[in-house]
Amino acid sequence: MFRFYFVIIISIHLIIYYIVVAEHYSRHLDKYSEKKRYGLALRMIRDIQRRSNIRTISYGLENLPPEELGYIMYANHQGKYDALGILDAHNDVPCSVIMDKDRSKMLLADQVVKLVDGVRLDRNDFRQQLQVLEKMSEDTKAGRKFVYFPEGGYEHNGNKLQHFRPGAFRVAMRAGSPIVPVAIYDSYIPFDFNSLRKVTTQVYFMPPLYPEDYAGMSSKEVSELVKEQIENKLEDLAQNRKNLGLNKWFKDYKKEA
Repeated sequence: MFRFYFVIIISIHLIIYYIVVAEHYSRHLDKYSEKKRYGLALRMIRDIQRRSNIRTISYGLENLPPEELGYIMYANHQGKYDALGILDAHNDVPCSVIMDKDRSKMLLADQVVKLVDGVRLDRNDFRQQLQVLEKMSEDTKAGRKFVYFPEGGYEHNGNKLQHFRPGAFRVAMRAGSPIVPVAIYDSYIPFDFNSLRKVTTQVYFMPPLYPEDYAGMSSKEVSELVKEQIENKLEDLAQNRKNLGLNKWFKDYKKEA
């Protein structure tokens, strides 16, 4: 978390500016379009990246469904930077995110969630979960895009996957929308290690599953299929790192941190 607090300290003037402007935008939704609000969120994310020495490289943007369609991107979850990295990688096409209600109240995360009209999920209120997920399904059907982390949380698991919750996939299946598997790699490094060294994270948008692809499948089967695709990508990336002889560099990075 050293990098996170460092950015807060050196960027306090910018943070105050973004808090004020984000609050203004979120209170006047009739005056500021989704694209305008999303643009401000991206500016904030990219300011954070620049000042904290983080770079995110994206691959597979050509795999994303046509812009007029709503879809849900299901990604592995590694840490506090994950949503920011995916939103940045998604470029200028507005998308939103679903987050744990408590974690979404953190400084900067709160402002991003407001700007992208994110979904805050209360883990202690089952009725609230049903209501917001139903609305999310309807919004997806109407053309909105979302990032969903089916692991539900992260346990500082690095590039290893945890259990995927099948219920998360019912939102997209109910909407009859494309399901886009997204693999993020090294996304835990920025805020897990006490280092300011330059770090590069990766986001891979993989070919989507369209309704006809998952027709007749249960949410558990879809969950297992998406998890397998993400797991295979992570294993390929780990093998590439080994083949390129980068494991020693990575060990040295962790040792320094």
